[in-house]
Amino acid sequence: MEKAWWKESVVYQIYPRSFNDSNGDGIGDIQGIIEKLDYLKELGVDVIWLSPVYKSPNDDNGYDISDYQDIMDEFGTMDDWDELLEGLHSRGMKLMMDLVVNHSSDEHKWFIESRQSKDNPYRDYYIWRPGHHGQEPNNWTSIFSGSAWEYDNQTNEYYLHLFSKKQPDLNWENPKLRQDIYDMMTWWLDRGIDGFRMDVINLISKEPGLPDSPDGGSQYFMNGPRVHEYLQEMNREVLSKYDTITVGECPGATTEDAKKYANKEGTELNMIFTFEHMDLDSGPKGKWDLKPWKLSDLKDVMTKWQKGLEDNGWNSLYLNNHDQPRMVSRFGDDQEYRVKSAKMLATFLHMMQGTPYIYQGEELGMTNIRFDSLDDYKDIEIHNMYREKVLEGDENHEDIMEAIYVKGRDNARTPMQWDDSPNAGFTTGEPWLKVNPNYKDINAKQALSDQDSIYYFYQKLIKLRKEHDVIVYGTYDLILEEHEHIYAYTRTLNEEQLVVLCNFTSEEVYFELPHGIKKGTSELLLSNVEEIGNEIPSSGRLSPYEARVYLIKA
Repeated sequence: MEKAWWKESVVYQIYPRSFNDSNGDGIGDIQGIIEKLDYLKELGVDVIWLSPVYKSPNDDNGYDISDYQDIMDEFGTMDDWDELLEGLHSRGMKLMMDLVVNHSSDEHKWFIESRQSKDNPYRDYYIWRPGHHGQEPNNWTSIFSGSAWEYDNQTNEYYLHLFSKKQPDLNWENPKLRQDIYDMMTWWLDRGIDGFRMDVINLISKEPGLPDSPDGGSQYFMNGPRVHEYLQEMNREVLSKYDTITVGECPGATTEDAKKYANKEGTELNMIFTFEHMDLDSGPKGKWDLKPWKLSDLKDVMTKWQKGLEDNGWNSLYLNNHDQPRMVSRFGDDQEYRVKSAKMLATFLHMMQGTPYIYQGEELGMTNIRFDSLDDYKDIEIHNMYREKVLEGDENHEDIMEAIYVKGRDNARTPMQWDDSPNAGFTTGEPWLKVNPNYKDINAKQALSDQDSIYYFYQKLIKLRKEHDVIVYGTYDLILEEHEHIYAYTRTLNEEQLVVLCNFTSEEVYFELPHGIKKGTSELLLSNVEEIGNEIPSSGRLSPYEARVYLIKA
């Protein structure tokens, strides 16, 4: 397998609004991030992925960009950003910026021009259509609920917005628009950034004719007909000229799609974010239709991606981010076994083949939030969904709130918990989003003072990755496939083999290892419990949420 620095890296995602506030206005900012660079260096991460810090009216917390080449006032200035980049590079860390080019803000100068008249030079930077029999041009629905079309009376036409109506979709069919985007990317790379995380990048190509759809349109705008052509052009024009890390957010992508996006020839991206494992607890009606997830399904999905991209691409490894609930609340136990299950989940993920992504606060075991009032939630997706459900009248308030408690994006966006002082040390002012009340027990100050904390466990995981090629490059194989409680797998590289055992339940469980395990000297590389022997047993018991990693050398 071809080696690459981005395969060997661990990425840490910062959601700037919630990370650290340096000036007391209740909103995290760039100077706040700079204050915490030594904390990140100590953790051992290699790359910081910064969620958008560009100019934005903040309809969708910065994912609606009004100027791609300037910084949001609330976050600071370009000078602050330069200081951040220098601070990262001087500590041996890299910076990956968010690239949001499926859509812009409706306050971007391109859109302001575009809506002026049908013959404006910027008209075709966006997707405009006349109405159809007095209705929207087609029946596509927005990912944030409601129609994907907004009527604009200035030119008596509708524009497409797959997200908020303040996020009009860009028209990638237009070569001038594409060139402007490539010029902007080049501008950032020339300033010294190290790569891009690309927001919903597989939505940039829409089916010609924009036909009606039986299911909201996704089959006509996900993985569209020209998406690979566009990404290959982007790669030729921009990415191939720099040594970058690139990851594409690709909802609805299959392993076959991923082999094209993240092909080993390197003509498009390094890797993509898949969502299949994030949909395991969604019922037939989608995200807000709650159902319990099953370990057997998690095994199927993760194994499919591990084997599907083996020698054909590269996986990105994550269990939570700014759009997903906290992983310890979703896949572990955020009460009695919070610390232990957080360590188990980290082991499970970081020992797989792929580049691991840590979301801020994950290394502390931060949990989901349950606000009593809907007014305490700030996320546009939550409020749109609530309004739609109430209008439909098919669910009561308690059921909708339960779905928000389990799946709402604000679960991940509550302020970072730095210490046990007011507002968790995040701000001296009024935080933009309420702090999780459990910050008095769960915070970085406490974690750094306890050698047995989740933080130091993550530090150990990251260090092991640097010491053992088998963790990065070894081949993955599922074992104990039928076990209902344990997720176990091996990683094999030349004469070395890892055996990873993870108990996903609050019960003690029995295991018996298969015969195919390598013979040789074994070493207990990592465990979230104390005092286990170095010798790998042929059978045994795992305590609740126990994780073990053995290294066998033939």
